Amino acid sequence: MGLLAGMGVLAPFPFYWWLWTQPQTWVNLCGKGRDPSKVMAYVSHALKLVQFVSLFSVSSPSWPPPLFFWPLIVFGQFLNFRVYQLLGESGTYYGVRFGKKFPWVTEFPFGYIKDPQYVGSIMSLFACLSWVPFQYIFLWTLGYGFMIKVESTENPGTRAKPFT
Repeated sequence: MGLLAGMGVLAPFPFYWWLWTQPQTWVNLCGKGRDPSKVMAYVSHALKLVQFVSLFSVSSPSWPPPLFFWPLIVFGQFLNFRVYQLLGESGTYYGVRFGKKFPWVTEFPFGYIKDPQYVGSIMSLFACLSWVPFQYIFLWTLGYGFMIKVESTENPGTRAKPFT
């Protein structure tokens, strides 16, 4: 069960890497008339469900949670919500890689926290440390670290050309 849970926790990251490095392939696969960011969001939600089921399969939930849970989960989810609020679905789900244009965002948390969506997700994961064995939280955090590294070197020349 532990190996399957570890694989489930890491499941989305090859997909995200592929989309970041091969955005045109994804746009072509989605086809004309379909928003690649919206399709990516659907696939991402399914992969996130695999991650949650994987974590739950090795967790030992108890109530009440420890005190550190509340500030970590609240601030982590606030960061995720704020990123989505500022960037929208296309901004959150690689729209820039799929040929969409976005205005530069400087409101909090941008300009204050590097990669706020990943920081928020990592904080939310660490909130669950009392319930989930450390190695699974660590694996998931390594996946986010990998994506931070991959996304830190965006070459505008490799962006997908949208269908017209």
